[in-house]
Amino acid sequence: MNTTPFPHPSQASELQRWLIKSALWLLGTAILILAIGQYTDLDLVLADLYFDTERGVFPWDTTWFARDFMHGWVKNVIIWSGYALIGAVLLDAVRPLAWLDRIGRARLRVITLASILEPVLIKTLKSHSNLHCPWGIKRYDGNHPFLRLLDTVPDLWQAGHCFPAGHASVAMWLCALAVCWLPHAPRRASAVFAGGLSAGLFMGWVQQMRGQHFLTHTLWTAWLSSALVIALIAVFSRQLDKRSANQNSGFYKTSIVSLS
Repeated sequence: MNTTPFPHPSQASELQRWLIKSALWLLGTAILILAIGQYTDLDLVLADLYFDTERGVFPWDTTWFARDFMHGWVKNVIIWSGYALIGAVLLDAVRPLAWLDRIGRARLRVITLASILEPVLIKTLKSHSNLHCPWGIKRYDGNHPFLRLLDTVPDLWQAGHCFPAGHASVAMWLCALAVCWLPHAPRRASAVFAGGLSAGLFMGWVQQMRGQHFLTHTLWTAWLSSALVIALIAVFSRQLDKRSANQNSGFYKTSIVSLS
């Protein structure tokens, strides 16, 4: 009887190692972001840089670059890119695209789901958030006190619905493009992941210049987006991992031969 041994459990694939490292990175950054927002004044220090105390406004709020280009044109281009991905997935479901193999199809679905679920997640959390935008707090001529994430919410508090950062979430899902380099090039995948986050962080920074968000609002959007994308990659890990597929295929073939 011919037999083929199972792979040793300790022999984790490149994809599994990438997921483990990513999970540890999420844990560390969550602690760091929480500490920055709760125990430092960095949010206020940065917002102060863009607030004109004499006029009582955030001057960048009305500029063409921040309002029309970044919050208009760039945002729309990224949104329509997401729609194109959804169209490709629907088309593939009706008539499978010849240029997509099993792994390519899994990658397309990860990226598309990220483009859908990530903005929905952030929007849902915002709708239940008590925190206000910079322009809404008294320090910047608003009507509400500054509230941190873990602070006790005062009675009769009017919810601000400004956390996490929504505009940054438009681009954060681009970090899902990292899946195109998994599992064969994990270092490049990490670089692409960082690039996607950087695009969202830049869009979030422009909103901070406008007084629309604090730094930690954007950082938490980046964290949540990262967690979602890493979870999606984990869900599709079997389809993405060639080694797993080849081992399963080899085992089934060997079993059939042995039984015959």
